[in-house]
Amino acid sequence: MPRHARVSAQALQDALRGADEIAVLDVREAGRYARRHLLHAAPAPLWRLELLADRLAPRRNTRIVLVDDDETLAHEAAAKLTRLGWTDVSVLAGGTDGWERAGLELFSGTNVHSKAFGEVIEHEKHTPWIDVDELYERVARGDDIVVVDSRTPEEFHNFTLPFSHSVPGAELVYRIGELAPDPKTFVVVNCAGRTRSIVGAQTLIDAGIPNRVASLRNGTMEWLLSGRELAYGRHAALPEPGDRALAAAREQAQRVAQRAGIGYIDTAALRAFEAEQDARTLYKFDVRTREEYETGHLEGWRWAPGGQLVQATDEYLATRRSRVVLADWDGVRALTTGAWLAQLGLVDVYLYRPPALAALQSGAEPRRVLRHRPDAPGLRVAALRSALEAGEAIVFDVDARAAYERGHVPGASFAAPDRLAEFLPAETDGAVVLTSSDGVLASVVAAELAWRTKSPVHYLLGGTRAWKAQGLELETGAAGVLTGDDDQSISPYLFDDLAARDQGFRDYLDWELGLVAQLGRDGSADIRLIPAG
Repeated sequence: MPRHARVSAQALQDALRGADEIAVLDVREAGRYARRHLLHAAPAPLWRLELLADRLAPRRNTRIVLVDDDETLAHEAAAKLTRLGWTDVSVLAGGTDGWERAGLELFSGTNVHSKAFGEVIEHEKHTPWIDVDELYERVARGDDIVVVDSRTPEEFHNFTLPFSHSVPGAELVYRIGELAPDPKTFVVVNCAGRTRSIVGAQTLIDAGIPNRVASLRNGTMEWLLSGRELAYGRHAALPEPGDRALAAAREQAQRVAQRAGIGYIDTAALRAFEAEQDARTLYKFDVRTREEYETGHLEGWRWAPGGQLVQATDEYLATRRSRVVLADWDGVRALTTGAWLAQLGLVDVYLYRPPALAALQSGAEPRRVLRHRPDAPGLRVAALRSALEAGEAIVFDVDARAAYERGHVPGASFAAPDRLAEFLPAETDGAVVLTSSDGVLASVVAAELAWRTKSPVHYLLGGTRAWKAQGLELETGAAGVLTGDDDQSISPYLFDDLAARDQGFRDYLDWELGLVAQLGRDGSADIRLIPAG
C-alpha cells in the first residue's frame, strides 16, 4: 500500500483553527470512532467511503485529512479517495494515538460538537429546566402544560413520554402556536437525553414566544431512571400552523435570524455560489419534513430535517468554513435552523427563497454511489433462498449491528465491512453473499472484497428488505454478531439488562455534562451564541 503525505497533530490543530476549508474524516467504523476521536472529525468508514465521501466533502479539491488509530487504515483510505477523484488528501501522522501523544484533547461519543453546543447553551444562557418529578405532578393534576418531543418522528415512534407531542426541533417555532395558543400554557421540551431538550427550549425562548418554556432535565433517560414508563409505537401528528400562528412565527424567526447575522441571497448570488463550487464548497439543504421534501424540492437540493442538521452536523457537513444555503419555503424553519448553524460557527450560512412556480423534483433524496472496482454480481432472493436450502451459500450482513439484530436473513452472520475478510472460510464450495438493508452498501463491499480476495463474492439484490418483501421470515437477535460494537455506538436504550441500562444512562448524562470542560481544554472557539432578544 503506497504511503501518502502526512500532517502532524499540531499542524492539523493549527489548520482547524484557521480560515481555510478543511475536512477531517475518521475512516474507522463508527463504533470505534465513538470510543475516542478528534472533536472535528466526521465518521467516514473506509469501506463505506463510496457512499459517504461525496456527501461529506463534495468538492474534489477540498483539503482532506484522514484519521484512524495509528495509520493502519488511513493510507488505504487515502488511496481510495485519490482513485475516486479527490486531489488534496493527507493522513494524520500517528493517527488518533499520535494526537493523544501530542497532548491534544480526544472526545468520545457521537455528534459531539452538536451535543457540546447544547451544553454550552445551557451553561451560558441558563436555559430553564424542569425535573421529571415536577413534570409528572403537573401533568397528573391537570395543569395547563404542553410537552413537545423535539426528536425526529421516527424516534418519537420508537418511544416517548405518554403525553408528549411530536414537534422536531426546527418545527418548534413553526408549529408551537397551534399547540400552545394561550400565553399562559407552560411549554416543556423533551428529548431522549439533554441536547435537543435544551436547544429546543432555547429556540422558543430566543424566538420570544410569550409562554413560559423549560427543557425536561435529562429527558426520557431520567424518566426511566425514576421508575416511570414510556409509550411505544405512537405516530407523529404535526399540527399545521394557521394564518395567525404562522404570521407570529415568521416575525419571531426573522428576529432570531437577524440577531444571528444571517440573511438572504437571490438567485443570481446562488448561481454565483454554484459557479464557484470548484473553489468553495457549497451545501444546499431543504430542512422541511420528509413528506414535504418528497412531494417537491428544488433539483439537486439535499434533505436534512432542520433539527437533525443541528443535532448531527458531522453527518452532513464535514467541510469546515464551507458555504451552506438553506431553502426557505415558509419564513420560519430555515431561519430557525440557520440561526443555530451560524451560532455553531463551523460554516457560513445563507437563506434562499425558492422562486414562485419553480420546477420541482419529487421523491426521496437520490444517493450517489461512487465506483472504482468492477461490480460484483447480484443475486436475487429466490436464487439465494435455493442456495441456502442446498447448503451452497454463506451470508454476511454488513450494514449495522442494530438493524441485523432487528431482522436478518436466516443463517446470516454480521460483520463490520472492514473486518469481513477475517471471517471468510478458507475454502468453500458455495457462494459468499453479502447483504445490507437495501443492498446498496452490500454491492459496494462485495465489489471491493471480490477485487481484494480474487474470489467470487455476490450481494443480495434489494437486500434484507427484498427478502422480507417476498414474505420470507427474518431471524432476530445477536447470535451471529462477529465484530461486537465496531460498527456503531450502542445506545443504553437497547440494553436488555435494566441495571446495565440505568448505569449506561448515568454514564451518558455525566458525559454530556462534562463536554463544556472538554471544549475548554480543547481550546475550540467556534461557538458564538447570540444575546438574548
